[in-house]
Amino acid sequence: MFQGQKWEEGQPHARSAKLHKIRRWATALVAAFLVFALGYGFGQGNLSFHSQSPVNGQLPDKLDYSSVNQVYKSLRDNYSGTLSEQQLIDGLKHGLAESTKDPYTQYFTADEAKQFNDQLNNSFSGIGAELGKDKDSNLIIVAPIAGFPAEKAGLKPQDIITTINGQSTSGISIDEAVSKIRGKAGTNVTLQLVRNHADQLTITVTRQSIQIPSVNTKILDNNVGYIQITTFADDTSGLIQQAADKMKQANVKGVVLDLRNDPGGLLNAAVDVSSKWLPQGTLLLQEKRGNTVVDSFTAEGGDELHNIPTVVLINAGSASASEITAGALHDNKAAYIMGVKSYGKGVVQQLINFGDGSQLKVTVASWYRPNGQNINKKGISPDKEVKISDEDAKAGTDTQLQAAEAYLNK
Repeated sequence: MFQGQKWEEGQPHARSAKLHKIRRWATALVAAFLVFALGYGFGQGNLSFHSQSPVNGQLPDKLDYSSVNQVYKSLRDNYSGTLSEQQLIDGLKHGLAESTKDPYTQYFTADEAKQFNDQLNNSFSGIGAELGKDKDSNLIIVAPIAGFPAEKAGLKPQDIITTINGQSTSGISIDEAVSKIRGKAGTNVTLQLVRNHADQLTITVTRQSIQIPSVNTKILDNNVGYIQITTFADDTSGLIQQAADKMKQANVKGVVLDLRNDPGGLLNAAVDVSSKWLPQGTLLLQEKRGNTVVDSFTAEGGDELHNIPTVVLINAGSASASEITAGALHDNKAAYIMGVKSYGKGVVQQLINFGDGSQLKVTVASWYRPNGQNINKKGISPDKEVKISDEDAKAGTDTQLQAAEAYLNK
């Protein structure tokens, strides 16, 4: 998982790897994923810009590639398979990043970079349906997403998917099914279904590019507001403003901020979300290299939900920007945390864009909560632990949300 990352808006046109000093962004990636029939959503966390002076100044300006060329020549002369020059160059770049032994430092080719940014922004090509398993381990449609191909083609909740393009789904995992159902926009996928455990149907769905809103809101019973953030993406800042306005207009007695299974996202989005509860200038997090603070992030104003009782829900899938938000609200006494311990990612990556569309995501710092804690590999512990048992999950009983509502209805 990735917690903090730094990258900048826009694609550089320079031939070098220099960053455009346009605007700070932040991303945090987590190894957890949101499973939709339209794709995986990998989270990301925080970004900011620091001095470009070399951290590892003891290394030479250029590497001696003589030994690398020896390996190259041996491959060229002896490898029985087919190799291309670009394949070898990309392999060298991937290998340089992997040599750090840091799971969060990665090199992306231009295609990989596009996938990375599409995933960050919940942008996929698929049919628009959430998949799951029923009590008998059948692959099912949990819910078609309104307005997307699955719904338009007539797929319904609890439909059992028996084959995907003629291949049986028996024993298949959800993520395997997702990868089979995803595909290029405009292409078709054929699903054989069993509906109501009786009717057998064959439905062909045309895939399309799909953008899933990152924020969902509703008003629960007893006038409690509910805000769910599935990832911190490009649309989060605008949607959280709409959500805050909705809660304010409804004069809600409290708010549940649901960050469960949210793997993270853009730091500027986490700052904007936290700013809905916290006055301008309130410390949200600090970035450090060693013991030196290299950057601080504060609330930016517009605290429409300030002083409204709030419960933040977290679980083991809450990471990065989710943990930044939960920690900022909790440490500034703006929210009570319920659920189970979060994932725990407290390092920062910077995303550096190259002129050919490729990118380097590199760990540059650690981030710290307002209370001074770094949560890397530790997570955030809730004020009150509430678990969802296997029985509750099978029955669709959300004991964590129930506990949050009960707390706000006191």
